Amino acid sequence: MVTFLPTPIGNLQDISLHTLEVLENCEVLLCEDTRVTKKLLLLLMERNLLKSKTYQYFSFHTHNQVEFLQQISLEFFSQNIAFLSDAGMPCISDPGVELVRFLQKNALEYEVVGGISALTLAVAFSGIVEKEFTFLGFPLHKKKERLEGFVESFKSPYPTIYYESPHRLLESLEMMCEIEEGREIFLAKELTKKYQQTYKGTLKEVLGKLQKSVIKGEWVMVIEGKKGGEKERVLTQEMIYLLDIPPKIKAKILSKLNNKPASKYYNLLCKE
Repeated sequence: MVTFLPTPIGNLQDISLHTLEVLENCEVLLCEDTRVTKKLLLLLMERNLLKSKTYQYFSFHTHNQVEFLQQISLEFFSQNIAFLSDAGMPCISDPGVELVRFLQKNALEYEVVGGISALTLAVAFSGIVEKEFTFLGFPLHKKKERLEGFVESFKSPYPTIYYESPHRLLESLEMMCEIEEGREIFLAKELTKKYQQTYKGTLKEVLGKLQKSVIKGEWVMVIEGKKGGEKERVLTQEMIYLLDIPPKIKAKILSKLNNKPASKYYNLLCKE
């Protein structure tokens, strides 16, 4: 049987008794990174939280998971196996989903142990989320697609939660400011660790603070949902016709809006 285990995201004492029990009883470890898992287990053993034991280690991550599952025999899963991502809850912006699907497809037994996640910690910390929220993981890499994603998420009445890397954080916040700088946001990094930091305020305020800081570590962003009284700014076809811009540009906009040839609108505008 495979058991999916949460691991501490910073503070080693967040390891659960249930997780330690599974580690004591299993023989094989599937790991996002075997080096990270070995380091974690060594620390647990040094602090007498886990008995000294030898395991079989196998790498299982987003780059090798398909090949691994194609080559492995079903008999392999008759052992007591634990799956661990580097930090936090498996399957939440971490490897594990493909393994769950494989086990389901082949009617193989598995279990998931509850544990800590940066997502749930940020929800509780933020003071923004009351009930519903949307979690979108890491924003897309390409700038155009990322901006489009932010525009779409800002339309939602529910708070949106993203993870973000240190080298893209400021750029993402600047994009959000272009959409609505007054939207409230909560940011956190190094949760449960010694240098844990949190920020809350409008996008403009928080961006201003972070621009003066050294950005390190992965971040969680909680953005408030669109308030009911806010009106979405929409450019209608009638408004486009009234714009004081060249007919060629106006025709291209109308073409995009209605999915029709720009020439049709250009000819129409030139007749006016």
